[in-house]
Amino acid sequence: MSTDPTAHFATPRVASGAVFATDDAVLLVHKTYSNGWDLPGGYVDIGESPAAACEREVSEELGLDRTVQRMLACDWAPNDMEGDKILFMYDCGPLGDDESRIQLDGVELDAYEWVQLAKLGDYVIPRLDRRVRQAHAAWRDGVTLYLEHGKLRERP
Repeated sequence: MSTDPTAHFATPRVASGAVFATDDAVLLVHKTYSNGWDLPGGYVDIGESPAAACEREVSEELGLDRTVQRMLACDWAPNDMEGDKILFMYDCGPLGDDESRIQLDGVELDAYEWVQLAKLGDYVIPRLDRRVRQAHAAWRDGVTLYLEHGKLRERP
């Protein structure tokens, strides 16, 4: 048995995603390495804040210089393959004219698309569907949400 009092502390992977939204849609990107759709974003590097990681990922993936406006949601979403995960979703403002300047790298991402919320489940797996819908609701309502597995935490 370990005598290290920190041996039982969680060491989660941390990721950040950018939410670009309209009243009824969100911008998704298509990842070449997993053949799936997701929010622009990725893992946080050691020593990097989740907000800074979101801005870096938007720059790397979309070729845009964007500043995080506010946090929309934080989702505790562990899974069997990767262990504990904490996912931050940020409002990165309206795209406006910047949409015409999007430059995908063609390596990690090969497409982007505005996806209507009504069709979100056709693009993403269920837990991501829940997470993106909650982030969109937070964007719409001007609130910040805490989620577990993409759902609002139920109170006992």
